[in-house]
Amino acid sequence: MKRSWLAVAFGTAVALAGCAQTAQDENTNVYKRSGNTINVTDRNELYNEKGVPNGDDTPLNNFGYVRHQKSPTLGDVNGYNNMPSFNREQAADIISKLCTQLPNIKDVATLVTDEEVLVVYDADTNNREQTADQVKKTALSVVPRYYHVYVADNPQLMKDIERFGRLDSNARNIDQLLDATIQQMLKYPQGKKLNDGENENGEMINETNDELDRDFRDGTPRPTPKGR
Repeated sequence: MKRSWLAVAFGTAVALAGCAQTAQDENTNVYKRSGNTINVTDRNELYNEKGVPNGDDTPLNNFGYVRHQKSPTLGDVNGYNNMPSFNREQAADIISKLCTQLPNIKDVATLVTDEEVLVVYDADTNNREQTADQVKKTALSVVPRYYHVYVADNPQLMKDIERFGRLDSNARNIDQLLDATIQQMLKYPQGKKLNDGENENGEMINETNDELDRDFRDGTPRPTPKGR
């Protein structure tokens, strides 16, 4: 009788331990990375770093969904010490690749600075304005929304933007040099105005921090693009 009672007690203890471990494992799965990321029901990490399929689909077709919760510990930023940064070289590469897929575009050079994108391309098109609009919107789809995009369909200007490739935002007189190049690019079609609040290059009306936005601030006309 005593042996039977011990066997029952031992079995109960094992079952309770198993439940506790299961609960602990589930809690670990919920807060798998830094205690801030919550997982979906299939227990795939919400930030799917390895591109693991969420279902039967391929990683390329997956939707992206991420949810973060603020840490209950005041001042805890450990989970965000390795925040990704915007890689301008990669952005320039993506823009150039995407633009070469557009109709009539044969050659593309792209420069991405801290707040501008300069795209020079060679195109065989009968509608330069439409092609400029396509190139500009392609660039805008890659970079953060505060960027301004300037385009020019003159391959000779590729050398002008290439010289900035090894410079950075701290280079001497960089703003003046970039502005001079942008003024040259503005002589070419820039596509349509983005909306009622932004001009062709994504400059906002009355944007006080952009020296190039003269046409909205003081009425000074821009250079008339070639081909218009």
